[in-house]
Amino acid sequence: MALLFLGIIYVTFISLGLPDSLLGVGWPEMYGELGVPQSYAGFLSMTISLGTIVASFFSGKWIRYAGTGKVTAFSVLGTAIALFGFYLAPSFLWLIVAALPLGLGAGAVDAGLNDYVARHYQAHHMNWLHSFWGIGALASPLIMGQILANHQSWRMGYRLVSVIQFVVFLLLVVTLPMWRRRETRQAMTQTPVEIQETKFINMIRLKKVRYALYAFFFYIGVEATMGLWASSYLIQAKGINPAKAAMAVAGFFGFITLGRFLSGFMSMLLTNRQLIVLGQGLIMVGSVLLWQGARYPLLVAGVCFIGFGCAPIYPAMLHETPTRFGQTLAQQIMGIQMAIAYTGAIALPPLFGFLVPQVGIAVLPLFLMSYTVIMIVASEGLHRLLKNKNHRI
Repeated sequence: MALLFLGIIYVTFISLGLPDSLLGVGWPEMYGELGVPQSYAGFLSMTISLGTIVASFFSGKWIRYAGTGKVTAFSVLGTAIALFGFYLAPSFLWLIVAALPLGLGAGAVDAGLNDYVARHYQAHHMNWLHSFWGIGALASPLIMGQILANHQSWRMGYRLVSVIQFVVFLLLVVTLPMWRRRETRQAMTQTPVEIQETKFINMIRLKKVRYALYAFFFYIGVEATMGLWASSYLIQAKGINPAKAAMAVAGFFGFITLGRFLSGFMSMLLTNRQLIVLGQGLIMVGSVLLWQGARYPLLVAGVCFIGFGCAPIYPAMLHETPTRFGQTLAQQIMGIQMAIAYTGAIALPPLFGFLVPQVGIAVLPLFLMSYTVIMIVASEGLHRLLKNKNHRI
């Protein structure tokens, strides 16, 4: 029964990744049919991200009120309805309306399941959980690509993924008694003090919380900036042809997924902190290769090193949350950390794009190294704070 329950969590995380790449693959067909400029994809992406940020901030309160099982189930239902709204959309405005619940549902599922796994499972399950998200994120462009290759409408891709989400919702509804039994057992071990809510303003006054948020913000800065600008960097700064550049970027995302699967096994031998430090070191090595490399194989190696370095950091930092802040605050801080991470994904890649005309795209590796250095300083500062506190105790 325990394996079945864990399998349900993994399947739900695959479904979380499924919608993520649909827009990017389908948009070249979508914007012409809807009669809007190509650049309008940015409005959709920002609306989805806004919903995700809001849901991440409030996920702790929702879970305390309804429980992880119900929040997860009805959030998946929200994403299913939103995706069906994309399928039916008669205009771009309809897509904007549907994008908000899509983001809200994704943010609530992401924060809720990450918190649950961090509190109840070992580190290797957190890494494998995020590799299962990668399976969904890799499957969605294949689904949409195959549909478009068969000369069908992009709407069919959204409809198919919507149906999958409805099936996952039904699976979660059927298994709600399992969630309730587990959450009831946990509630019986908590005292009234343990479930008190701390105001956000009081949380961010804590130095260790601020350090953790800096680390999440700049980690996502590395991943999102690399994902958005790596292809342009390879083409414009290194003279790589677009097809080879696209293959290199696919390697970046592929190595994140592979790395998280392997990190699950590595976490049985290494601590979360050791995995984080290892990942940060690999990102720095990859950034140097990307900066100094002149030939395609060396550049691909740099891209893949960065992807492999990114792989363990995010799951390890999430899994450390209960250890760093205690069970009393972990649920609430989990959502805040993820909201800040999503904010970094929205803010830092456009910031680099805004600066490119002034500084040139060739400085991308320097930006990646700068973000990584700030992440290292924040992570090590948090580690010292926690270590000193333990010594005083």
